[in-house]
Amino acid sequence: MSKGFHHELKTQGLILGSFVATFWIVEILDRFVFNDRLDLFGIIPHNLVGLRGILFAPFLHAGFPHLIANTVPFLVLGWFVMLQETSDFFIVTALTMLVGGLGVWLFAVPGSIHVGASILIFGYLGFLLFRGYFQRNIPSILLSLLVGFLYGGAIWGVLPTQHGISWQGHLFGFLGGVLAAKLIATEKKHYS
Repeated sequence: MSKGFHHELKTQGLILGSFVATFWIVEILDRFVFNDRLDLFGIIPHNLVGLRGILFAPFLHAGFPHLIANTVPFLVLGWFVMLQETSDFFIVTALTMLVGGLGVWLFAVPGSIHVGASILIFGYLGFLLFRGYFQRNIPSILLSLLVGFLYGGAIWGVLPTQHGISWQGHLFGFLGGVLAAKLIATEKKHYS
């Protein structure tokens, strides 16, 4: 293993670990210090104050089962996003939060509160599934196929199939990831 690869892998682990540690610390504080009141910082559709949730919602969860369900897919898909370039992770995360959050704010049921890293997970899924299509290189296509094989069944989460699940967050997060795949591919073509 080369020194540069080892350093990059360490950086990626630190980034992902920092995100997951933040998720867990926030949920522990929310549960044991704030009595689940931090969830009020989630996305509240059609409410101006609820716009702050675009920034905060991915770091909040509706309890430990919700957080546990999001932790592993976040780590796996987040790392896959970083495989070609670590910086892609930050671009995809930012676009997913913005597009996903605004989509939830505009189209979800008024008065509901939306929280969870699944908005990011679905953004990473959208990015990874469409990266191969937009970049049209063998590593990207192979990664898209691998992600489709491992997580393709999750795509049904963008439909309103389960009560209490923010399908709007899943759908618009996914679309944010697809947009990120398109923008990153276009930028890479300009610099090639």
